[in-house]
Order: sequence, then structure tokens, then C-alpha cells
Amino acid sequence: MFSTRSGNPFSNQNWLRSFMFVLYGTSVLVVSYFPLFYTHLGFSSSQVGYLYALGPLISILSNLFWSMMSDRLGTIKRIIVLLLAGQLITALLLARASDFSSVMFILSFFYFFYYPIFPLADTMAIKMAQRYGRNFISIRVFGSVGYAFFALTVGYALRALGSSWSMAVCIIIVIGALLITIGLKDVKPTPELQEQEEDTLNKPRSADGLKQILLRKEVLWFFSCVFVLALGHRMNEAFLTLSLKQLGAGEEVIGWALLASAVSEIPIFFLLSKYGERFKELPLLALASLMYAMRFLFMSLAEHPGSIIAIQALHSVSFGIFYVTGVRYITRIIPDHLRATGLAIFTVIWSSVAGLLSGTFGGILYENAGPTVFYLLATAFSLLAFAGFLGRHLSDSLRGPLDERNS
Repeated sequence: MFSTRSGNPFSNQNWLRSFMFVLYGTSVLVVSYFPLFYTHLGFSSSQVGYLYALGPLISILSNLFWSMMSDRLGTIKRIIVLLLAGQLITALLLARASDFSSVMFILSFFYFFYYPIFPLADTMAIKMAQRYGRNFISIRVFGSVGYAFFALTVGYALRALGSSWSMAVCIIIVIGALLITIGLKDVKPTPELQEQEEDTLNKPRSADGLKQILLRKEVLWFFSCVFVLALGHRMNEAFLTLSLKQLGAGEEVIGWALLASAVSEIPIFFLLSKYGERFKELPLLALASLMYAMRFLFMSLAEHPGSIIAIQALHSVSFGIFYVTGVRYITRIIPDHLRATGLAIFTVIWSSVAGLLSGTFGGILYENAGPTVFYLLATAFSLLAFAGFLGRHLSDSLRGPLDERNS
């Protein structure tokens, strides 16, 4: 089943699915259990916020650097191996660090190797899907399944071992991912895709590409709404586990909360990949923003860990709808030869810039104003994004008949 012969596409896809499954286990640790590890070391909420914000700051540079290296060397697999090796070395160093300055210094190198691996893995999955005529979701969804699995198992493991073992569990998962890379292969495009890539490369490229994207009002409006929505999303991501801990939740309860969000997004991914084209993007994005607002409003009122587990199921109709629809909208409003740049800007805004601000100022707000005010602000950001997406949709709907009347 897992033969590595290049003539067996089913096997190649299974290796990549297995890698996605294990890879997202590190995401569980970094996003959700590292904050608990930092509090175990005695760090304050604002210090945890600074450490969270450090990752998005580093990712702005590291994503660009490693993607350029991948393009220059013509390989994704070798870059992924280097990144995992870097994660392993820095995780071993982090396991021995205890004071804030040392952790911050070593963690900056860990993030340098951590963040770029996910877009590179997605790129490999997209190429694999194109090469063998598959749907990208059929490969990417194994990352969600892996996240759900590790969210639960890691929660119970740390419940038994204690938060101090977070780094050891991370090291084990990274080693597992590194071993699976033995079966990964760089994907060679079909002759048709090779010809498309050559046509794209032959198009005139310059610094004007970025300007062409950002000078379009429709694109600028979209990215502005994405940024506002991302602020609330990243605030919740950074401090969800701390909120659960304040309500008395153990690591296994935190695992169930993460499981609820990860499992809930899987059917939405499949439904939208099959039926999403029947609906316009902007109303779907407005709906996702409204669901985010409802989710964060409920979080501001939550007084029991069990209620937060239920609230996490809204991840399906908030992030699930937003992610699939947002990518689809970008592919429609940005020309083919500028699409890679457009997707890069989208990633930087959604993950890096929003994460940097929400981690820095969110930590201060959480520590001084408490979780209720913290989540009410996240609700306000989501409602603002809802108004932005809906306003753009109504504007486009009204302009359409007027343009027809004038013509």
C-alpha cells in the first residue's frame, strides 16, 4: 500500500496524506499547548501574548525565504526535510530553556522553521492533486483529521504527564513527521501543466504585480475585511486554552474542545468543494463573519468548559466557510499570472500581520480587562468584517442593474 514506486500514484498520495496527518499534530502543540507550557514556566498572559506574536512576525520573512529557496532549488521535499530538522533541533533546545529571554530567543528560530512548512505542504498537495486529477481537499482534509486526532490524544497524554511534557511530545511528533518524509516525492507536472507554468513564467513580471493587485478597489476592500476578521480569529486562537484553564479545564477537556473545532470543519470543506459554486462568495463571507461574531459572543458569556466545547463546533460555519470561500474569491478576482502573489498576501494578512497585532495587544487586554471584554472586542471585529463583506455585496448588486441601464 505504501510502496514508493513512482508509477504508483495511489501510494504517493497516501504518503502525503500520512505526512499531512502527522504534520498537523505539531500545530496542535504550538497553537494550543505551548501557551500552557509557557504558563507552566511562570510567564504572564502578556508575556504569552508576546511569544504568540513572535511567530507571525518571524513568518513574514521565513515564508518568503523558504518559498524562494524551494523555487530556486526546484524541490519541496528537501526544504521540508530541512525545516523539520530545524524544528527538531530548536525544540530540543526549548525543552531545556526556562527563563523568558532564552525561550523568546530560541522560539524565534523554532518559528523560522515551523511556519513555512504548512504552505509548502499545501503546495505539494495542490501539485499532487493536479498531477493525478484529484481534489485538493481529498489530501488536505487529512491535516484536519490529524489535528483532531492529536488534539484529543495529546490532551489526555498531557493530563497524565503534565504540561511540562509539552515539548517532549512535540519532539516525538516532529520525529514522526521526519520519518514519513522518506516516502515523499517531489511532484513532476504533466506536460499540460508544464506548458501552463512556462506560459506563466513568460508573462511580464515586475514589482508592478503587487501594485496591480493592491490598486484594485475590490481586492483592497477584500483584504481589509479579511484583516479585521483575522484579528478576532487570532485573538481566540492565542488565548482559547488559557480561557479554558481559567474555568478549571484539564488538558483532556482542552483536547475535546480542539477536537470539536477540527472535526466540525471537515464536512464543511467537502460540502463547499462540491456545492459552493452555487452560491456567491461575498454573502458566504458575510455569513462566516456573522458566525464568528456569534461564536465570540458566546465565548464572552461562557462560564463552564463544557459550553466552550459546544461553542467550538461553530468553527465549521465560521472558519470552514471563510477559508474555502476566501480562497475561491481570490482565484476569481486576481488574474492567473498574479494569483501566487495574491495568495501570499492573503496568507500574510490572515496569519502574520493579524497574529502579530492580536498576540501583542490581545495579551495586554486579556491580562488587564479579562476574557469577557477580550471576546467582546473579538465580536466587534467580526461584526465589522460582516458589515464590510455585506456592504460590498450590496454595492455590487446595485451597481449591476445601474450599469445595464446606462449601457
